[in-house]
Amino acid sequence: MNSPLPTSHQALTVPEVMSALRMSRFKVYDLIRSGTLPSFTEGRARRIPLDALRTYIHNKLEEAA
Repeated sequence: MNSPLPTSHQALTVPEVMSALRMSRFKVYDLIRSGTLPSFTEGRARRIPLDALRTYIHNKLEEAA
């Protein structure tokens, strides 16, 4: 199975996370605001660590099990 996550980046942009999770911009920022999806800013750019996204996906799978 091909992963929709870029494998060459350690931090993803909000649009990349939107695409990977098939979520709206509002929902991704909601996850960031709530602390569910850790992120950081570099200048004015918001970045989500790849490991944080993988952890979020893993946690959601655990909840569904």
